[in-house]
Amino acid sequence: MMKMYPKSNENDPYRNVKPRRKWLMITLVIVLGLGTVIYSLADRYLIRHVQVVVADDNTSATSTSSGTSTTATEVNATSDDWNYSSDDMQVKIDKVQTGSGSDQITYYVADVQLSDANSLRSALADNSFGTNITENTSEIAAANNAIFAINGDYYGFRDDGVIIRNGTVYRDDPVRDAMALFSDGTMKTYNETEVSSSELLAEGATNTLSFGPILIQDGEIVSDFSSVKIDNNFGNRSIQVANPRTAIGMIAPNHYVFVVVDGRQDNSRGMTLAELANVMKGLGATEAYNLDGGGSSTMYFMGRVVNNPLGRNQERGVSDILYLKEGQ
Repeated sequence: MMKMYPKSNENDPYRNVKPRRKWLMITLVIVLGLGTVIYSLADRYLIRHVQVVVADDNTSATSTSSGTSTTATEVNATSDDWNYSSDDMQVKIDKVQTGSGSDQITYYVADVQLSDANSLRSALADNSFGTNITENTSEIAAANNAIFAINGDYYGFRDDGVIIRNGTVYRDDPVRDAMALFSDGTMKTYNETEVSSSELLAEGATNTLSFGPILIQDGEIVSDFSSVKIDNNFGNRSIQVANPRTAIGMIAPNHYVFVVVDGRQDNSRGMTLAELANVMKGLGATEAYNLDGGGSSTMYFMGRVVNNPLGRNQERGVSDILYLKEGQ
């Protein structure tokens, strides 16, 4: 017996509802998935997250109990584009060029001698601690009346490490080799997992920076930079090849050397870590540490940016700086 099937009604308005609904659901899932990914990336790398607002003590006047104000003591200093000298601080900056053609390197060396370790300080972008809070090195420096400044470790690009700034512990998640500055004018490189923040504070640590690697420790160059890995954040470049660099070294207590290397440009290819370590060794550093580099590498002095960030005199925003300032 022949089976009978109902004839298809091509004019039925509900004929394509289910396929449409299926594709609508698929599209909605894709859009929601992409939106979640985009938001998570923005939340991790773009959206500001302020955890602590730091009191601004960089005023030019000090209030008295009567409500009036007194001007800070005037500093007797001399300076030019490359030098600064006062009773408490001497800064001498040299521009150095080596090699030629595609092998040329341009870098800047600041030799700094202090009578008081308190003159070397750190500052946070927008006076706030957190992630994705950035300002240009020159902006942070100017806001803090800095004489000299370099970019720091860009702590805000990651959420780990031990971060002590001006004697306050802001983050305590030890993971890597770090550097500490102390109130007696010394500098020490160390492994965060082997020295606690409480021990550092007890020893007089004023600031720690968590980036790396260590370049020189106990007077000797760290032998192998081939396997250095700072973190796994999105967008990182290889740290082993020639790059713009920023480094700090100590020659003796209260005698520091800061180096900023231009790179990724025609007149300067940048430096490898081994080359940077050799430069610091040649300058007499007994301890030396690599800070954030690439587009962050910036040296500021007396109201101007000394080097050529990003190869076009254009700074990249950073989360923190090290700087020099007269007085308390």
